[in-house]
Amino acid sequence: MPELPEVETVRRTLIELVAGKKIASVTVRLPRIIQKPADPAQFADALVGHTIQTVERRGKFLRIVLDGLVLVSHLRMEGRYGVYPSEEDVELHTHVLFHFEDGTDLRYKDVRQFGTMHLFAPGDEFTQPPLSKLGLEPLEEGFTLKELRSRLERRKSRIKPLLLNQEHIVGLGNIYVDEALFQARIHPERSPESLTGAEWSRLHEAIVSTLQKAVDAGGSSIKSYVNGQGEMGMFQHQLLVYGHKDEPCPTCGSAIHKTLVGGRGTHFCPACQSLKAGRKMAKAAE
Repeated sequence: MPELPEVETVRRTLIELVAGKKIASVTVRLPRIIQKPADPAQFADALVGHTIQTVERRGKFLRIVLDGLVLVSHLRMEGRYGVYPSEEDVELHTHVLFHFEDGTDLRYKDVRQFGTMHLFAPGDEFTQPPLSKLGLEPLEEGFTLKELRSRLERRKSRIKPLLLNQEHIVGLGNIYVDEALFQARIHPERSPESLTGAEWSRLHEAIVSTLQKAVDAGGSSIKSYVNGQGEMGMFQHQLLVYGHKDEPCPTCGSAIHKTLVGGRGTHFCPACQSLKAGRKMAKAAE
């Protein structure tokens, strides 16, 4: 957290807040946030005099595009951006401040201190970590049923860890994988090779529809997430299984179970997403 819908919402709000603003100076208060260049002072000096043109997204990463530079930022678990008057007191856990010539700041706050920032020449960000190994964007035209199957069908793993792997599909995190698998009626521990053609089709549709609905709702505010304007997301009110342990399934009424899959807390309906029934279907389809 945040996942694709939350990062996309932050991107959209930041564009309104910072596009066209010129950086006068940069203050780095927690050096380890800056991953590239290695010297935080070099990072700060390089940005002075540059103007933010737009804000884009690649997976769970923000791409802050300036005239001649690209800043790649990962919010990790609790990172957030906000724009404030420069004279306003700086809140606790604010680690990087971009001071604009118009008297405002773009401030990065991160209680957990896991966020990262990388600075690149335009275009170089796609050929180097952290963006160079990212997989398919699930809300773009290239994310077809055929591409989904070709990426995952022959992998030797369970379907949930594969969906969480950003080298295959980007932006999917724990919340939305659980929701998509429930919508597709697939148990999270199924192997990809056991899925039928109909199940692959349902999964593809569920991934796209779940993420799109979440983006439309501004993401999910489960813990501390807010967008660039300090507003909460609302998709948490539409979640069907995630966070609903022991509550009745909205489809069949069975109690929602929670278990660990690949080390991640996983919510599913044991009736709608039956592991045994799924395996029988796969054998029948052979």
